[in-house]
Amino acid sequence: MSPLRVTVVGSGNWGSAIAKIVGSNTSKYPDIFHNEVRMWVYEEEVNGRKLSHIINNDHENVKYLPGVRLPTNVIAVTDVKESVSDSDILVWVLPHQFVKRVCDQIKDHVKPGAASLSCIKGLQDAAELSLISSLIAEQIGTECSVLMGANIANEVAREEFSEATIGCNNPDMCGVYQNLFNTPYFKTTPVQDSVTVELCGALKNIVAVAAGFIDGMGLGGNTKAAIIRIGMQEMMKFSKMFCETSRESTYFESCGVADLITTCYGGRNRKVSEAFVKTGKPLDQLEMELLGGQKLQGPMTAKEVYNVLEAKDLTKDYPLFRSVYQICYEGKAPASLIDNLSEI
Repeated sequence: MSPLRVTVVGSGNWGSAIAKIVGSNTSKYPDIFHNEVRMWVYEEEVNGRKLSHIINNDHENVKYLPGVRLPTNVIAVTDVKESVSDSDILVWVLPHQFVKRVCDQIKDHVKPGAASLSCIKGLQDAAELSLISSLIAEQIGTECSVLMGANIANEVAREEFSEATIGCNNPDMCGVYQNLFNTPYFKTTPVQDSVTVELCGALKNIVAVAAGFIDGMGLGGNTKAAIIRIGMQEMMKFSKMFCETSRESTYFESCGVADLITTCYGGRNRKVSEAFVKTGKPLDQLEMELLGGQKLQGPMTAKEVYNVLEAKDLTKDYPLFRSVYQICYEGKAPASLIDNLSEI
C-alpha cells in the first residue's frame, strides 16, 4: 500500500497544534504516511507578510500559534481544493460554522476512498440533532471519525502531557489514527462510540460558558463544582436522548469529564464569558479583543442545542443549557443562571 497523504483542513490555534503532531508523526512512520502534510490556510496578512509565506519560510503560525515551531514538512496551501487533492486522510480543524461552505468547495476534489477525522467541537444548527462528522460524511462522501479531549491548544503545542479520545467505528482505521496522533506527550485512546465522543466535545463548551459567568460574578469553587456536575448531567441526558447506544463509560475518557474540567478552568469559552460579565461588552467585541477574531464555539452551540430542545418542548429539562442561551442571546442577567439552577 502506498503511504497515506494527510491534509489538515484549518490553521487556527488548534489546527496548527494538530499540524505539529501530524507533521512529526508522518515523518516518524514513512511506511504508513507520505512525509508532506498540507495545511489549508485562509490567507491573511501579518505585519505586511502573507501568513502562508511566513508558515512556509519561518515554520511558525505567528498569528494563531506564536512561538511554536512547526515541522518543516507542514506546507501551508491557500487553495482549499488544492490542499485536499489526492489526500487519503482529511483532518478537520476549523470553526464549525465554516464546515458546510468548505465541503461545498472541495466535494468534487476529494479522492475516492478518502477518510476524514474531525477535531471540531460543535453541532449543526437544525431542528434535528446533526453532528459535524455527519455533515462532512454526507457532503463529501467520506467516513468521518472524531478526536476530542482535554486539549488546550497552547499546552499541547508546548508538549505538556495530555490525552485525547479517538471516536472511530471503523476498526481498520483505529490503528492508523493512533499512529497519526499518538506521541509521548499526546496520548490517544480509540473508542468505538464516536457519537458520544463528538457530543462531549460540543456540549462541554456550553458548560464552560456557564463556568465563565460564575467566575465573572466572583463566585467560588463550590459554585463552579456545581456547574460542572449539573453540566455533565445535562450532557449525558442530551446524548442519551439522541443516541440510545451512547455509553456511559465514554464520559470517563478524556473527551468527557477531563475535557469538561479543563475547559471550565482554562479554555477560551470560560475566559471570554468571564470578561462578558465583568465588562458588559458584546461577545463579538470580546472575540476580537481577546481571541484575535477567532470565534467562540460555546454560545453558538448553546443556540443550536436550544433550537433542538425548543423544537421538542424540552427546554425546561435543561436549565443550564437554557440559561446560557438566554444570557447570550436574550439579554438575561448572568445571575439568572443561579436562579434557574437553584430551582432544580
